[in-house]
Amino acid sequence: MKLNKYQTLIVKTGGFFVIWLLLSTSLDLMHVGLGLLASFAVAWLNTDRAVPRFMIGQLRFARYFVWLVGRILYSGFHLSVMILRPSLPIDPKMIHHRTHVHEEGGIVLMGNSITLTPGTITVEVNSQDLVVHAMDDKSADDVTSLRLEKQIAGLLGQKGME
Repeated sequence: MKLNKYQTLIVKTGGFFVIWLLLSTSLDLMHVGLGLLASFAVAWLNTDRAVPRFMIGQLRFARYFVWLVGRILYSGFHLSVMILRPSLPIDPKMIHHRTHVHEEGGIVLMGNSITLTPGTITVEVNSQDLVVHAMDDKSADDVTSLRLEKQIAGLLGQKGME
């Protein structure tokens, strides 16, 4: 059964409101009213956007999420070993990287993913240019080898990054 725009808005508002109630510590009239208003606003902002191939997008996102968590754990282990060495072999550097990801959301996701990964941080994003600080060459490998960029391009369904 396909829901029309208004039915979808009502269902989304109800879902967000239930989550609000479950997470809320206070059930007085003001908090419940604010929760209903916020739930409606979030549902309204997200109802008009059509999501093509919704299930494929979810699977791509799940695959990317699992890959990113693996990279975060790997980088955390690498950084821990590097810091615990008596010689402290850090070699910090700034990397200027021009991405081939065209969508703003993809560029933001790339910058956030870099920052989430231990040993790297996105210092600046200007259009398609990113400035990344990395603790050493191995920490910067996901950016310099284009591994992260290819994962995000695959998530967005962007062709030509294989």
